[in-house]
Formats: sequence, C-alpha cells, structure tokens
Amino acid sequence: MSLVEFFTGPWHLPFMQRAFAVAVIITGLVCGVVGVYVVLRGMAFIGEAVSHSAFPGVALAYAVQGNLLLGGALAGLTTSLPIALVSQNRRLKEDTVIGVFFSCAFGLGIVLVSTQDSWSTDLSSFLFGQVLAVGPEDVWTAAGVGAVLVTVVLLLSKELVAVSLDRETSRAAGLPVMRLDLILYTVVTATIVMSLEAVGNVLVLSLLITPAAAARMLTERLWAMTLLASLIGGTVALAGLYVSYAYDLAAGGSIVCVLTAMFVAVWCLAPRHGLLARARQQNRETWRPTADQMAPT
Repeated sequence: MSLVEFFTGPWHLPFMQRAFAVAVIITGLVCGVVGVYVVLRGMAFIGEAVSHSAFPGVALAYAVQGNLLLGGALAGLTTSLPIALVSQNRRLKEDTVIGVFFSCAFGLGIVLVSTQDSWSTDLSSFLFGQVLAVGPEDVWTAAGVGAVLVTVVLLLSKELVAVSLDRETSRAAGLPVMRLDLILYTVVTATIVMSLEAVGNVLVLSLLITPAAAARMLTERLWAMTLLASLIGGTVALAGLYVSYAYDLAAGGSIVCVLTAMFVAVWCLAPRHGLLARARQQNRETWRPTADQMAPT
C-alpha cells in the first residue's frame, strides 16, 4: 500500500486517527522530552525496572477486576520511589539498587499471575500493547497527562541536567538532589505507564530511550536534543503505524523496529559522531604528513 493510498483510505478511519494521535503524543512529545534526561542521566535501566515492576500492580488489578493502568502506575511508583531514596546512599550504585527492587517486583508479579487460571486479552494487551484499540478518552488522557509531565520536566530542566552531570557539586550548590531524584523517577514512571498502551510492557523501554539516543548522536545542545528527540519519536511512530497497517503487522512491534532502524541509520550517518564520520576522521589523521615528511630534503 502506497502512502497516497493510505492517506486517502485507512487514514480516515477513526481508530487509526486515534492511534496516530496517541503515538505522536506518547512517542513524540512525552517520551522524546523525558527520554533526553534519562539518557543524560544514564538511567536506561530504571526504565526497564519500572516497566517490569508495573507488572505485579497490573496482575493484582486484573485479579480484583480493577483498572490495569492504575494498578501498574501504583506498583511502578511503589518500586521507583524507594529506589530513588535508597540510591541517596552513595555506598550503593543506582543500578545495584534498581536490580534489587526490580527483581523483587517482577517476582511478585509472577506469583500473582500464577494464582490466575488463565490469561485474558486485557492482560496480554498490557504486555504487548494495543494502540489500535484506544478510545477517544484515551487520547484526551494521554494529551492531558503528557502536557503535565513535559511542563514539569521543562521547568526543572537546568536543575535536572546539573544533577545528572555532577550530583555532589549540585548538592554543594544547594540543589535539592533527593527531591529532584524523586520528581524525575515519578515522571519516568508516569511516562512508562502511559506508553504501555502503545507498545506494551515488553517494548516500552525503546520509546523512552531510542529517540533521545538518536538525538544525542546528532547534537551537543540540550534544547536541540530535546526538539530532535520529539521530532524523531513522533515521525517514526507514524511510520511504524503505517508499516503495521500496510503489511498487517503488530503495531507496537512495528514502531519499535522502525525506531531501531532509524537509530542504526543515525549511528552510521551522523555528521560528526557517526560511524562513517569517525572513519573518515581517522583516515585523515592516518594519512596526515608529519613535520619530518614535509621538511625539504
């Protein structure tokens, strides 16, 4: 199916328009902006931890016939906030603390699921995503929550960057490091829970990390990195949904695969930090004549 056929046909279907709106809001706006600070902080592991720690909350909500996303959000916060608090003790590295709480939460989720006789489509959609099934209320919820999260991050941008680059200097300068950690962990948790509907628990980390990582290869400036991450995330999410519909593939998996392909392309072709640019630079340095070679004989 060509792009012309797509935009003159399936594009006008209400469910497809809702899927595009949610994908752009979550992947482009929210994950693009929040992911920048996750990449700068080097805390990709927390994204994986929160997405998996939401599992017991979803399993418990399913067991009591409650709201799956609300259960996931509460479980994610119950895991991420203690991680932020325990990580203040610099005797333990952040990834060590994450590993302790993350494995415990996921183990609890497995125990809760084992109490159920069978899986349902609701629980499987949490694991693998179901962006094509979102309703009008989901679009407005994503837009409202996303606007709040992006506003919080942008208002605290300077402080979050300072803490990400040098925690001890930030603490000495009087910045509330622990409070900023708690805010960032809360924002990351909310972003991940929002993204579960788009790609599911298994693939959510890609939305948070890949657009920001690609933008990091293209620029050194924070504002440009934030803008590029949002543009890359939104554009690629649309491309992934098009691929999904045109070839009858899973929507969440298609978005993640297109995102990864885009990152590989940027990693190879980035003008300053890409693989080809570095190879050319090394080649020029290898063949640059030395002073002895240039001296007249």
